Amino acid sequence: MNSSAPLADWKIGVDIGGTFMDFCALETRTGQIASLKVLTTPDNPGAELLVGLDLLREREGLDPTAISRFVHGTTVGINTILQRAGAPLALITNAGFEDVIELARLGMPEMYSLFCHRPEPLIARDRIFGIPVRMRADGSEVIAPDAAAVRQAVAKARQSGAEGIIIAFLHSWRDGRHEATVKAMIEAEAPDLFVFTSSDVWPVIREYERTSTAILNGYVHPRVSGYIAALENQLAARGVPARALLTKSNGGLMTASEGRRNCVSMLLSGTASGVIGAAWLARQAGEQRILTLDIGGTSSDFALIVDGGVQYGSDALIGEFPLHIPSVSVSSIGIGGGSIATVDSHGLLRVGPESAGSLPGPAAYGRGGTQATVTDAMVVCGWLGHSDMAYGQLKIDAALARKAVGALADRLGQTAEEAAQAILDVAVSEMFVEVEKLSSREGVDLRDFALMPFGGGGPMLAAFLARELKMTRVLAPRRPGVVSALGGLVADMRGDFIRTIFTELDAEVSGQLGIAFRELAEEGHEWLKAQGYSGVADLKLTADMRYAGQSYEIETVLDPDWLKEPARIADAFHANHRLIYDYDDPEGRVEMINLRLSAIGAGPKPNFPEEGEAPSEARPTRHVPVYIGGVRDVPLYDRIQLSGGATFDGPAIIAQEDTTFIVPEGAQARVDRHLNIHLNLAK
Repeated sequence: MNSSAPLADWKIGVDIGGTFMDFCALETRTGQIASLKVLTTPDNPGAELLVGLDLLREREGLDPTAISRFVHGTTVGINTILQRAGAPLALITNAGFEDVIELARLGMPEMYSLFCHRPEPLIARDRIFGIPVRMRADGSEVIAPDAAAVRQAVAKARQSGAEGIIIAFLHSWRDGRHEATVKAMIEAEAPDLFVFTSSDVWPVIREYERTSTAILNGYVHPRVSGYIAALENQLAARGVPARALLTKSNGGLMTASEGRRNCVSMLLSGTASGVIGAAWLARQAGEQRILTLDIGGTSSDFALIVDGGVQYGSDALIGEFPLHIPSVSVSSIGIGGGSIATVDSHGLLRVGPESAGSLPGPAAYGRGGTQATVTDAMVVCGWLGHSDMAYGQLKIDAALARKAVGALADRLGQTAEEAAQAILDVAVSEMFVEVEKLSSREGVDLRDFALMPFGGGGPMLAAFLARELKMTRVLAPRRPGVVSALGGLVADMRGDFIRTIFTELDAEVSGQLGIAFRELAEEGHEWLKAQGYSGVADLKLTADMRYAGQSYEIETVLDPDWLKEPARIADAFHANHRLIYDYDDPEGRVEMINLRLSAIGAGPKPNFPEEGEAPSEARPTRHVPVYIGGVRDVPLYDRIQLSGGATFDGPAIIAQEDTTFIVPEGAQARVDRHLNIHLNLAK
């Protein structure tokens, strides 16, 4: 035995948001858990990682050489799109189809607004070049790629300043050989330009969806690839032996080397891993139906967990652009702890979507912010500011918060406390509207769900939102501020694959479906192998189907055995259509458009230590003044002193290192054996 080998075994999940980088670490041999928040460094992305590792070493004794698993979620991709700071690209497509991304689906983002406008495409029209090439929908060749036309297009792309080229041809979902041929020509002609083909990125039917997904991948590629390279260098500099794993939009993981190429898969990585972490915590607590509430510095994200399972979709929006790869279904709104409150020209109070971010941040942070934010309103009301924040990295300056809110209060003709309460009320009402849309869209009654808040701001506003939604249960995890980082620790390897079938579902297609499934399964196994996974793969099969004549499909879960009996597939589709639309047509002709497969390699699931439950009445550390229609003394509890079985009633404040949890008046609180806090709002 090597006596120099480390005795510890650390697994670390890291997630970066708009204000903080979060760390959640588990030492598997002792059960020691460590968590941390580090302020982001917008001017030097990645530097906060080294700060966090150094702090964990200093405070928790974490030896970087003992890290056996390192999982990272990042917002660098989505921020690149939101800031329109991506690479200048050129698009090569079929002659005559140069307007595919301009036309899109001809829909407007807000169909009832007279002032609505469609976003400017990520590739300008003068950087889109059509060449004479054509393939039929059945995969047969009409016009082969012309080398001279390709060279001419590449020369024009270079002259326009393009750093990369996207290739998207008609019907490449059926056969991508034309795209592959042109890619090889470009790589020989211009090796300095990076090239992506739509059939490699996501070979799905419909030209706009496939093209736009490939464009998003290329647009963020240089910054994402550079960030990942820096990440790997930073880990190596600290002697971390574990190779970096990245969280994906589908809630799974992939290697860093895969992430450099498949950038589009990680655009929603942090958001998705938060839901994965919440689902794992909910199952531990015995909850099967959860509405998650993730509030960070700039936004609030909502997702549903039904029967213990995360919900997925393939129509997420990245800023103003649709993302058509599978991702965890999340709804977002621009309301966060740093959201700025303003008074408009009509004298109405508005909150968000502009955010103070981490720099200058809310006024209360003392980092240069002067505008009133949601966080400042919490401070003025007295709910926040009675202890240091973010593991001691921030000290709340109540005087600065009152000054910022007071300036707004003067315009509203209110006291500072009244204006602060109004800011919180508006923020909660904005969230209420978004959640109501989500519940209506999914057809669920939220009164059957528990609300799980996390992120730095989720526990502050959760109970107020729950009451507006007529929800009676709130479940606050032990470390809500780092749930997204925890999600990376409990996530599985997950790769998604697709085959466009585009056929009517009848007895004659079973052979075609069987071949497609075997090809997808082989791809899935090979992908997992390339990620370093050697265990047994779990293959999940679904299909996009519709009635003949419909324009869009619904995804239906399939059993691979049904591929031999198409009638059983049709029955599953009818049942799913009836569940969603309260209507089905058992005699109608059914079309299968896409066959989808998810290849899942189970990751190690940590065993966090539990406590027993001994019923007791919790004792507050002190009482603090809080504005609740008037100023009242409210008990303040230290989260670390709350043991399993402890109970107390609201109103109350629970202070902890990563957030502050607010218990409203009339609520009953109970701590379970996992140190989650359950609120009963039934009164």
